Amino acid sequence: MTAVQAVTLIVVALAGTAVVVTRDPARQALVASVFGLSLAVLFLAFQAPDVALSQIVVGAVALPAMIMLALRKIIRREEVNRGER
Repeated sequence: MTAVQAVTLIVVALAGTAVVVTRDPARQALVASVFGLSLAVLFLAFQAPDVALSQIVVGAVALPAMIMLALRKIIRREEVNRGER
């Protein structure tokens, strides 16, 4: 194992821990995006560029975008429900 691989493993471990520790859902989505990017760098360090590209699309873009859209929809529904009461 090279030094680059060891460093990226540590960064991924720290980013994963940060995702778990973050309590605010919006911030957690952003931290999850950083975690996805760090995983992509890890895959590049282990010479898997095809997996890294897939990870960038899914883990750094699509997943956080879906989380943010779901949060926005939940907030809008709560606002509508408050208006009806």
